[in-house]
Amino acid sequence: MTLLAPRLIDSAANAWVKELRRLVQDPTGYRRQGRIWLEGDHLARAFLARGGAPRTAVFSRSAWDDPNLRALALNVPDVVVLSDVLMAQCSTLESPPPLGFLIDVPGQEPGHAPRSMMTFQTVATVVLDRLQDAGNVGTILRSAAALGVRQVLALKGTAALWSPKVLRAGMGAHFALSLHEGLSADDLATLPVPLLATSSHATSDPLHRLRLPQPCAWVFGHEGQGVSPALMARCAHTVTIPQPGGEESLNVAAAAAICFYESARQTLSFN
Repeated sequence: MTLLAPRLIDSAANAWVKELRRLVQDPTGYRRQGRIWLEGDHLARAFLARGGAPRTAVFSRSAWDDPNLRALALNVPDVVVLSDVLMAQCSTLESPPPLGFLIDVPGQEPGHAPRSMMTFQTVATVVLDRLQDAGNVGTILRSAAALGVRQVLALKGTAALWSPKVLRAGMGAHFALSLHEGLSADDLATLPVPLLATSSHATSDPLHRLRLPQPCAWVFGHEGQGVSPALMARCAHTVTIPQPGGEESLNVAAAAAICFYESARQTLSFN
């Protein structure tokens, strides 16, 4: 194992630091820069645990003095140590983390390949239709990874999947999922699994009474507007989630977790 001597940077005027700060402060900056900022040792460890290879490891000066944290930079080809003040300026958190990784944008994103070459897997899937809240999106990814979903298809208008807020809410789930974003409803025509959506209509099937297709793609829509009519028309089934407490609706992330769990439960029960 190799631990390289780091580059030491103390100046806020440094061009490399300015570029990092632009990336951190722009939720969609990774699409232009071609790199993603993983902030904190939890995300760094999760990335390494999945076999990820960081482009750059970035440490605060005090974190670099900690051998347990420093070990995370083993075999990373580029290591940068910032003053603690600079590291804080490169964070969106009130309590700045001790380190972060810069990684390459995964190659499976539709924006990085011709549409004609885009293929989807025949696996448990979730489709996100214009979800705006980064916390909801990250929480859905976390539930998806935990409950057997393997593919995420985000339509245009959905919060950027690799933005810092979505990454924090996902808690490492990104690295267990195949992620595609920037899609249109028409792109789903080649998806080889049936689409299912939740609905409040009384004519919809109660979730617990329906034998769910395996695998399937759960569709969740905009927090206020729901699933678009065009996408709803593509769904093979709509289901209701019984709410004996009488509330008008569930948070979309909570509804997603319930649907993923029922799919996983049926997979285990009927296989």
